Amino acid sequence: MDNKLLRIGTSYLPVSDVELSSQWYVNKLGAVLSYKDEDKAILNLANQSFFLVKAKENQSANFYNIYGEECFSLTFEVNGLYSLETIYREFKEKEIKVEEIENRGHSGRNFVFYDLDGNKFDVWSELSPKFKEKFLF
Repeated sequence: MDNKLLRIGTSYLPVSDVELSSQWYVNKLGAVLSYKDEDKAILNLANQSFFLVKAKENQSANFYNIYGEECFSLTFEVNGLYSLETIYREFKEKEIKVEEIENRGHSGRNFVFYDLDGNKFDVWSELSPKFKEKFLF
């Protein structure tokens, strides 16, 4: 038996309104809703489960680094720059709050987007080699 962490199965995101947020993730990001009640929703998105959890007011998954900059806690990957630019345009058309595409000095490009509650996410144009190999990209 190989005793090591193999993958992240579930991420938890604080939301103020489970109904509105679950609709947003389904309609804007293409998530698949698998369960919902008054306090939580379970969504499948990007090969992972996301629990949207009704949280106290003004909560988000974001944090601040030592320079006082608000940071995201999750990065989604897409397969190449063309895919990044395409999804960026689609997000803008769907009126998702996005920041500009940026060159951060490493391979690929990134942009940041936000959900209804201000949860901040990153999108990176470089799909991991192991994922490409496993899923034949």
